[in-house]
Amino acid sequence: MAILTIRIYGDEVLRKKTKYVKTFDKKLEKLVHDMFETMYEYHGIGLAAPQVGILRKIVVVDTLEPDEKYVLINPKIVWQSEERDVLKEGCLSIPGVEGEVFRPESIRVKAQTVTGEELELAASGLLARCIQHEMDHLNGILFIDHLRESERATLARALQELAVA
Repeated sequence: MAILTIRIYGDEVLRKKTKYVKTFDKKLEKLVHDMFETMYEYHGIGLAAPQVGILRKIVVVDTLEPDEKYVLINPKIVWQSEERDVLKEGCLSIPGVEGEVFRPESIRVKAQTVTGEELELAASGLLARCIQHEMDHLNGILFIDHLRESERATLARALQELAVA
């Protein structure tokens, strides 16, 4: 199929909110396939449509663990645990930058499949973190927005260099 162009920090599309997917057709299936191919090409475990310039509510995730490969169309978190954990995150759209992000340990998500069927998914650990990270992209939020002010200040130069590249 096709390797899509990853949008890099500084590209305004990464800060825009997405629209709901209403048409479930072969074009959507191809886009999802291309998103998976692109994610694998760049060694990611998740990719959201805005990262490839598409302002639609589409997320693909594959943590490379058994039974942890998903397409989430129009996803919505319907429950999250009070327990939070912290883990270093990175992003294909912010290459070379990592930071420690606190997120709920477990979530429950409602979404649609690539064919429009309803899906409800309970996730914890890395899968939950990955889904939350990718869903943030659907609202123009980047993982760096979750960092402590001091950590963001430390990364400011690297972010500035990406934004002007």
